[in-house]
Amino acid sequence: MHLPHSTLKQEFVKKWIMGLQRCKFSNKNMSIFERKKAIKLSADTAMASARKGLTCWSRALISNPDRPVPTRTRRASSACKKIVKRSRRIRRTAKCGGARKGQITRSIAQCLVRKRTQILKSLIPGGVFMNEVCLIEETLDYITSLRVQVDVMRSLASASARASEPHN
Repeated sequence: MHLPHSTLKQEFVKKWIMGLQRCKFSNKNMSIFERKKAIKLSADTAMASARKGLTCWSRALISNPDRPVPTRTRRASSACKKIVKRSRRIRRTAKCGGARKGQITRSIAQCLVRKRTQILKSLIPGGVFMNEVCLIEETLDYITSLRVQVDVMRSLASASARASEPHN
């Protein structure tokens, strides 16, 4: 299921270049936001096709490339803060015996895991259809693929910066 890191980079670069060539960047009326969106879409599609449909997230991206890009919203952030406040409140009010404290702690932990699993499912393409074990495996693979994207884009940016420097 896992390609070597360098092979994945090579596949991604090859597919991304093909995708970028298909995009019409010559349109002078294209805004920066539109260019950014086109570059991101081509990068996501290239990464998914470099994985050759071996993963659920890559199949989800290929089948629905225009899906909204997941970002951590204020709502998700405030939900986490609410959970923490609620757990502190429950801990303060739980002055009973050890058995009751254990049950409260367990229910808090289960709630936190459930909430964080839902957030993770919303971040991974196709994650809403995965069970927890598959979700963890797919998340690890997706993170690796995103790391490849970042490495390639950084290399491209640094090469571009070096090329634009005046030669002494």
